[in-house]
Amino acid sequence: MEEPYGEVFLINKPLEWTSFDVVKKVRNALKIKKVGHAGTLDPLATGLLIVCAGKMTKQIDSFMGQEKEYTGTFELGSTTESFDLEQEVVPVADPSHLTESDVEKAISHFRGDILQIPPMHSAIKVGGKRVYEAARKGKVVQMEPRPVQVSVFELVKFENPTVHFRIVCSKGTYIRSLARDLGEALNVGAYMSSLCRTRIGGYKLSEAKELEPLIEEIKNRRNENL
Repeated sequence: MEEPYGEVFLINKPLEWTSFDVVKKVRNALKIKKVGHAGTLDPLATGLLIVCAGKMTKQIDSFMGQEKEYTGTFELGSTTESFDLEQEVVPVADPSHLTESDVEKAISHFRGDILQIPPMHSAIKVGGKRVYEAARKGKVVQMEPRPVQVSVFELVKFENPTVHFRIVCSKGTYIRSLARDLGEALNVGAYMSSLCRTRIGGYKLSEAKELEPLIEEIKNRRNENL
């Protein structure tokens, strides 16, 4: 690549890939070291991942600070240690009595400026160490509530026990924590069963490319420049 090279890629992250897996794939295709992503998506999440290369890596923080939009599903009546499907599902309480009105009323408490406790299975550092490392060893780390903004928390559809949602939120918001908190508010437990990031600021998932075709495009372009 000619210097100073810089490019921003909008990628639809595949299911079960880590965000770093995607970065590594792009880095290997570009044959340059300076490649990074602007906001982690968990392996079981899909959707928009912004990957910056070359001089555009300087823009990562500005991308990360923009609001995010997600769609997905929560399952009521059970929970997991990580509040998603990475850990074993444990039944909590029968949610069959709940109505759409009950769920909507509970959701209303999690709109606007709220304090949120991040999940133990997250990359946040406490005392200089990633809390997920302690969680994997069975240790409990005291997590302090953090201010986040949830500008939209829409109940798209309720098919008991499945809650279909759309959420627009600030940087640092954990959708898994919203699942946990909603389950606790309804006294039945909940976990996140699917998640797709549909927007980061003004960048939309509809503009993103699938990973494998993009990698082929990068390789072909590089070969043409040799």
